[in-house]
Amino acid sequence: MILPNESLKGRHIVFVCGEDEYDSEKTMPLIAEEAATKHGAKVTVLTATFGAGDPTDIAGLDALQDADLAVFYIRFRQLPEEQFRYIREYLEAGKPVVGLRTSTHAFQYPVGHPLEKWNDGFGIDVLGAPWIRHFGHSSSTSVSVAWGAAEHPALKGIPTHFECRSWLYQVLPYPPEGTVPLLNGATVNPEDNGWSYTSETPRVHPVAWTRIHAGGGRVFTTTMGHPEDFELEAFRRLLLNAVHWAVGAEHLIEGGEEL
Repeated sequence: MILPNESLKGRHIVFVCGEDEYDSEKTMPLIAEEAATKHGAKVTVLTATFGAGDPTDIAGLDALQDADLAVFYIRFRQLPEEQFRYIREYLEAGKPVVGLRTSTHAFQYPVGHPLEKWNDGFGIDVLGAPWIRHFGHSSSTSVSVAWGAAEHPALKGIPTHFECRSWLYQVLPYPPEGTVPLLNGATVNPEDNGWSYTSETPRVHPVAWTRIHAGGGRVFTTTMGHPEDFELEAFRRLLLNAVHWAVGAEHLIEGGEEL
């Protein structure tokens, strides 16, 4: 077992799922279960109330009021203000965040909406990167530890190289200064479809990094998160390591052993 039992005891982790492309309502509960059963965390898993395709409602966000960590896997949500305020208040309180893949484009409010600034603002100001483009659904990603990052606690027990199914997101020129890149991804067999990228687009981009969000809390962001990624021991461990790091329990991460 890679982490001691009850290493997250007393921590309340809220998983917020709401996207209609990657089955996060099925994959994220697997990580929540590990955090609870192996590491003693209290977990709450929230999903889109009326199904993943409906962007307008995620019931239970008031759970963020006593959360120690929020884990987001959402895409193009249009939550009402009475729900969104729990996210805003959580961030303003300086609490930590873990964000996966489409959470860089978590919200899609119409032009003129009072919450429109969060369309890019959540990606840029919280996670460190907005949605730009990707390299095509038939491509995949070759992942390697970033230069100088090998000793970061979130990478304990993570191989220096692995392959994942997620097609690479363009991130550069983000994340901003002050970010700590942990993993880089090189696109494998990118699609030449005329819109995903140009000949000048770099083929290597960060796929995991840490930073401090605008409210002052720790952030771990990864643009990985395809359902097949969750079959990889390296990816599952990365997420659990990230959870420990985000809540300040990195000293309880033990390195090297298998899950």
